[in-house]
Amino acid sequence: MNNLIGRRSFLEIAGLGALAATLNGTSAYAAAERLRLIFWGGQARADKTGKASELFANQNGITVQNEFLAWNDYWTKLATQIAGGNAPDVVQMDYRYIAEYAARNAIAPLDEFIGKELNLAGFDKDQIEGGKVSGKLYGISLGANSVATIVNTAAFDRAGIKLPVGGFTYDQLFEYADVFKQSGLPNGIRVIMDASGNEQMLENWLRQRKKALYTADGQLAFGADDATEWFILWSKLREAGVCVTAEDNALATGPMESTMIVSGKAALQPDNSNLLVAYQSLMQDPLALAPYPLIPTGATGGQYRKPSMFFSIANSSAAKSQAAQFLSFFANDLEAAKLLGTERGIPCSEPVREALAPTLSPLERAGLEYVSGLGDILGPIPPSPPTAAGEVSQSVLANISQQVAFGMEKPENAGPMLVEQATELLSRR
Repeated sequence: MNNLIGRRSFLEIAGLGALAATLNGTSAYAAAERLRLIFWGGQARADKTGKASELFANQNGITVQNEFLAWNDYWTKLATQIAGGNAPDVVQMDYRYIAEYAARNAIAPLDEFIGKELNLAGFDKDQIEGGKVSGKLYGISLGANSVATIVNTAAFDRAGIKLPVGGFTYDQLFEYADVFKQSGLPNGIRVIMDASGNEQMLENWLRQRKKALYTADGQLAFGADDATEWFILWSKLREAGVCVTAEDNALATGPMESTMIVSGKAALQPDNSNLLVAYQSLMQDPLALAPYPLIPTGATGGQYRKPSMFFSIANSSAAKSQAAQFLSFFANDLEAAKLLGTERGIPCSEPVREALAPTLSPLERAGLEYVSGLGDILGPIPPSPPTAAGEVSQSVLANISQQVAFGMEKPENAGPMLVEQATELLSRR
């Protein structure tokens, strides 16, 4: 899934929002007995979040008004609300964008609430660090997860393919495609969606090659040759009928219902491990988790455990104390944990994990076992992405990959284009 709002647009909107907040002196919404929460996700997440919000209201007398959108729509709506000085009190935040929102004062530091409204005792230290920007805490991790391939096991069973336990390779994808064609699977289903424009999959591929997306100081950590090789790989996968066509892939517009695996056009969907439950709620065929494809068998360090998402507090909120209380409840309350399960990732509080484990459904347990059992393919978490990372992902990587997929650009030219345009965006910081 990709973000549709570019860095320049965000800076303009955030600047207007900061001005509006200064002029108004408070947010347009400031009732301490009621909080507003906005998050991205599907209906399954909305249902679970609604039940947890009701529990919070019953315990604390503070009503929570929930709003949820698909990923692609979420960031535009949030930026518009910030511009109007009317951002919800609690906002769901992504690891990719937290540094940018913090730098623009769109979200508030949480340090003053720690040990008071906000209880972080027993919370994983790496997940606390993941929510910090320039030494201050701006987000409470709602779960740890790792990238994963959502697998339609029924499709592979029908083709007579048994996937390797340790993960499959890019070369094996070609072999699977041949079997899929010979098996005559319904609707001409392909092996995998076209992930050439997927930032997470590119990063995983780079990490397997002992490289990275970005350096610690926010510059590109790969070169034009790397990017060219990436686009050539996907061109070969596309030509061999391994991945879906460019026309089909363009139908994946953001909502989970439009993804290639849910629409029955691909058997493998690269995404995040915590989304297994949500995907399964939309499909009849049974699903499972596997690592992202490996370059050679036994490749190490490609994946990492990261905060799946955060809850942050809008800087314009006039109910920050109550919002911090809600964050603490969401992260620590055992009854809420049972309602929420692992849909947002593996809980970051050790007491919560211990209490939750016996209550997990088979799908939720699969997510827990996957994240905790990555072994040698697990590497260290990279630094927070630079402020322009969102625009590099959507306005550069996604657009160039689509040009290659539709035959408008050669992969040999796409690599230098990606590096040149990304470098230019990063230099605007």
